[in-house]
Amino acid sequence: MTDTDTAAGSAVRGGSPDSAVDRVADFYGAYIDAVDDGTDDLGTQLRAHYLTEDLRRRLVAWEEANHADGVLRAQDVPTHWEVRYHDSGAGHLFTTVTLTWGTGPDAGHTRLAVQSDLSTKLISDIEDATAA
Repeated sequence: MTDTDTAAGSAVRGGSPDSAVDRVADFYGAYIDAVDDGTDDLGTQLRAHYLTEDLRRRLVAWEEANHADGVLRAQDVPTHWEVRYHDSGAGHLFTTVTLTWGTGPDAGHTRLAVQSDLSTKLISDIEDATAA
């Protein structure tokens, strides 16, 4: 949120540690900040805190094959992110993360399907939303 957003009376962001959706939003917000700031060790620490060990292993393999960040599915840092509840079932919660690349009418978007385990609230899968 920018100072302009606050001055314009935009909604204040909130969250709950009990909400898997909020945890996905917290992770993406903090992770994008860390990557944008060039704080590699913080990104690794955030992955360790918010992602399952299995997903972290799969992301390393994905990143080696694709030469890109597996959390963002890109080599660059998005200019905006948004997280929306999608569905839940069988012990999982599914969210759609929309990443915006650039600004203005030419901005591009990537949608990711993110799965969280309800018992631990850890993110257990990240895929392109079109592939999910």
